[in-house]
Amino acid sequence: MNQELPSSIDETASLLRSAGYVAGRDVAAVVFLALRMGRPLFLEGEAGVGKTEIAKVLAEVLGRRLIRLQCYEGLDIGSAVYEWNYSAQMIEIRLAEAAGELDRARMGEDIFAEKFLIKRPLLQALEAPDGKPPVLLIDELDRTDEAFEAFLLEVLSDFQITIPELGTIRATEPPIVIITSNRTREVHDALKRRCLYHWVGYPDAKRELEIVKARRPQASEALAQEVVLFVQALRGIDLYKSPGVAETLDWVTALHELDALTLDPQTVNDTLGVLLKYQDDISRMQGTEAKRILDQIKDEIRALSHV
Repeated sequence: MNQELPSSIDETASLLRSAGYVAGRDVAAVVFLALRMGRPLFLEGEAGVGKTEIAKVLAEVLGRRLIRLQCYEGLDIGSAVYEWNYSAQMIEIRLAEAAGELDRARMGEDIFAEKFLIKRPLLQALEAPDGKPPVLLIDELDRTDEAFEAFLLEVLSDFQITIPELGTIRATEPPIVIITSNRTREVHDALKRRCLYHWVGYPDAKRELEIVKARRPQASEALAQEVVLFVQALRGIDLYKSPGVAETLDWVTALHELDALTLDPQTVNDTLGVLLKYQDDISRMQGTEAKRILDQIKDEIRALSHV
């Protein structure tokens, strides 16, 4: 299904929600503007707050291909943009030699034809074979180096890529571009200026509960409420890495697999590794600290039930 672009912030929020993404008005507004203005959207925030999910959901609800470029240290043009199929080129040369048809000038043109071009994500994103530009997700850009950022400037400014042997390839219609960063380093201002920017923070308890209900409907109301309040309390503690929304959803799934209907100290201790990813944090929370938080949130729930 090909869905037209939303015509308002509220329609954008409804569209995202239809795929299970519960967005605050701030997120819906910047997504709407990025879509209507045709500008890349640069999303920063802690890992696990739902940045990547926005691109996935947009591709789903708009009926577009999702092309994902997962960034990492040492990412180069050959992995991100294109490379030549050297094996196929060599076979072509050998066949031409065997047939006695080796014209060096002509062969130089033939082996750099588009059929020998291996298209990587950035080049694929400039194509729209179905008439609908794809959603291009450039995930965790902060893991790459400044040289790769500099290369991206041409892509994001003019949505074109220059291949020396073929010339410049331009997108007939720009893709929808979502760039994410966990802010392990600062991304250069020159790239940010080409984008709309938004910081994706942790949701408050009300919205996180909505997210849990939307993404994990099998969880009971009581369990979902306890989980959300427990995670919210953890984020108020000085941990090495606070749990994100992704960890909240994973914890609900784990508790459901254990047939847990409510939280208790033993269950919390047994499953802290779903929420926390560093041993120092787990050691700090196990035992009396986890019980203290659990007692605190149960008191909050009882108080709310009497209001």
